[in-house]
Amino acid sequence: MSASREHDSTYERFQLLLNAPALFNAMATAVDLRIFAFLRQHAGADIDRIRDFTGIPAHQLRVLLHAVCATGLITRRNGAYSNSPVADELLATDAPDSWSHVLVGWRDFYYPAFAHMTTALRTGTNTALDDYPGDEPTLYQRLAHDPAREAVFHRAMSAFTLRVVDALAECDEFSTVRHLLDVGGGDGTTSARLSMRHPHLRLTVFDMPSVSKMAEGNVGAGLPSRVELRSGDIFGDPFPSGPDGILFSHVLEIFSAARIAHLLGKAYDALPPGGRIFIYGFNASSDETEGIFSARLGLYFNVLASGEGMAYPAADYENWLRAAGFGDVHTIGGLPFEHGLTVGAKPGGGRRPT
Repeated sequence: MSASREHDSTYERFQLLLNAPALFNAMATAVDLRIFAFLRQHAGADIDRIRDFTGIPAHQLRVLLHAVCATGLITRRNGAYSNSPVADELLATDAPDSWSHVLVGWRDFYYPAFAHMTTALRTGTNTALDDYPGDEPTLYQRLAHDPAREAVFHRAMSAFTLRVVDALAECDEFSTVRHLLDVGGGDGTTSARLSMRHPHLRLTVFDMPSVSKMAEGNVGAGLPSRVELRSGDIFGDPFPSGPDGILFSHVLEIFSAARIAHLLGKAYDALPPGGRIFIYGFNASSDETEGIFSARLGLYFNVLASGEGMAYPAADYENWLRAAGFGDVHTIGGLPFEHGLTVGAKPGGGRRPT
């Protein structure tokens, strides 16, 4: 290997990617075994104490700890193991926003599906969906057949949402809205945070029945009274009436351009003149060459979740909003984890272009 290649950042990334699947799964296994949680309470524990806690044979535990240490998430000094500050912050608790939930969700749903990638992309079909019972065309619909797995999936989604929702909640433009319809709002995590940040705001979460049923459990766990749950099919059923704002958070990117246009048309028709629309989610870079989160997401959609969609550049959403009849269209970019917020308003005349 040439000396220049040794310090080539792309080559270094190539080496990391070669080994990343194994190291990711080692990290997720450490979450399963609660090793990060244990070391949060017992920093400097030796392998014997960790073995007694986990019940893993000494040799296999040694192999696992080597792998996790190679990621930098755990350190070893003189035979004593401790969490790194990153592991303590992100993986060592069971809090609702813990990355431990995200890791388990990605391991159990996203990454097994990617073994189907070549076939799925060649055929234009989300062939990984065949691993789930049912005949519905999306993962979200098929998970309704297995409430336990659906709960794991939405716990992971909720944890990630909590990592990115504050950038949305801080948007001052919600001050102009009194009743916000959260289309595809899942278990209500986003609406709950918006409700706390904007005390004037009333919210309606509209999602499929199995998800709404799961969200009902959040009512007892502190879902604000100003958040209402409504169930239905976001494509086949009318949107609930009465909102002067509509939010699509991590929803439109799941679908094709034609299906997005359909949903934006429904939103336009459901809003009063002057009503606002908000699209929040991942944005690919304008030249579609950057963004590791958005790149992963697009592959997941096409291989498993829906067979279409991607993390579209902000300009795509702006064009679709204008085509649907919205004005005052603009995007707030540079938000955490490659997110953007695209907003628009229904003109005072309220007539959609033909």
